[in-house]
Amino acid sequence: MVFLSLAMLAFLGCHFVLSHPSLRPRLVATLGETGFAAAYSALAALSLAAAIWAFAAAPFVPLWELGPIKRWITLAMMIVACILFVAGLSQPNPTMVMTRIADEDHDPAPGILKITRHPLMWAFGLWGIGHLAANGHLAAVIFFGGFAWQALGGTRRIDAKRARKDPAGFARLAAASANLPFAAILSGRQSLITALREIGALRLGGGCLLYAALVYAHPWIAGRALV
Repeated sequence: MVFLSLAMLAFLGCHFVLSHPSLRPRLVATLGETGFAAAYSALAALSLAAAIWAFAAAPFVPLWELGPIKRWITLAMMIVACILFVAGLSQPNPTMVMTRIADEDHDPAPGILKITRHPLMWAFGLWGIGHLAANGHLAAVIFFGGFAWQALGGTRRIDAKRARKDPAGFARLAAASANLPFAAILSGRQSLITALREIGALRLGGGCLLYAALVYAHPWIAGRALV
């Protein structure tokens, strides 16, 4: 359990520490943008691999048991996560690395951004929360809880970074979107029908196909079936 904790701390540190506004510019000045990205990716991949290995080897320390409902919580969160993931990857997204917010002549929050301006981060966050609900033991809290915390906490760091870099652009994006999924729609700033039309049947279908593939492959990925 100690090794799992250290591996997750290293993984989280790659994201929270290396991207900190007081450290990242100095590292980029020394390594260059490409060198920093390569070092960042390598450290994240190594620490992630170590965390996965440590999670598989960690002892079972039970904390809670939700019963049969836990499976349905995971399945419900995963289908939303898969749609967010596919849609977030397949359309312009100004919250991703090396992208910019649309100018005043264009919609700053097209498609999935009307649901949440951080579709990929919420996809990983829901993946972590859903699997945490289904795995009520200490190693899962460290592993899946760490992923959820990193992803959802990362949304606030990305917003702060965008606001510093492009205050006017981020103001337009924030006015047309929300971090919390469906908050912009519930507040009346966006329309669910418009969002679904812009996301399109192809992305929605792709998310459902990814969901079906993950459910089918889960015994080989995790050693046990989801359903």
